[in-house]
Amino acid sequence: MKHGKKYVEAAKLVDRTTLYEPDEAIALAKKTAVAKFDETIEVHIRTGCDGRHADQQIRGAVVLPNGTGKTVKVLVFAKGDKVNEAEAAGADYVGGEELIPRIQNEGWLDFDVVVATPDMMGVVGRLGKVLGPKGLMPNPKAGTVTMDVTKAINDIKAGKIEYRLDKNNIVHVPVGKASFTEEALQENFKALMDAIVKAKPSALKGQYLRSITLTSTMGPGVKVSVAKF
Repeated sequence: MKHGKKYVEAAKLVDRTTLYEPDEAIALAKKTAVAKFDETIEVHIRTGCDGRHADQQIRGAVVLPNGTGKTVKVLVFAKGDKVNEAEAAGADYVGGEELIPRIQNEGWLDFDVVVATPDMMGVVGRLGKVLGPKGLMPNPKAGTVTMDVTKAINDIKAGKIEYRLDKNNIVHVPVGKASFTEEALQENFKALMDAIVKAKPSALKGQYLRSITLTSTMGPGVKVSVAKF
């Protein structure tokens, strides 16, 4: 893959053989974000888990203290009083059964997170084939299947992110934007790592965190030392 001039110049700032301390890595990821738009700073965590075993799965959510820098659109499946509650809490879309054909047949996916009350999961379950592969299926572990829709919406809007293993046992999550201050990114990174460390499956034998890489959307990867975690 051929990289542009900007990337090549930015990549020169990063020593690929060095494992940086988190603060240094964040500073470098910020410095190497040279695209014309406000790049997202992402963390990629390679784990020693085997996600094929249910007892080695990692999945959960954490509220980043400084948010993600992204405006998140929330769709809530609810009925009765919960519809008004969701609207009052600032949900972008609220509905029930009538949204199924829109999502299934018309391919409407203009939302980033789906929240559902437990009594709506029978309806939402019919969208499994559409929402599942996109990582949009509501899940109790992530706090998106709940009767407390106000808290769920507030947390998401405040910068709650979900983390889960992909099929290569890696967790990919955003921790903010390149325009954030280093302090804000450090606080977000710490909140994320505390949650990931706590989520270590008890069934896991051997090393839990294999490698951590910080990168901006278009920038080079910066390796972070896993020693302190």
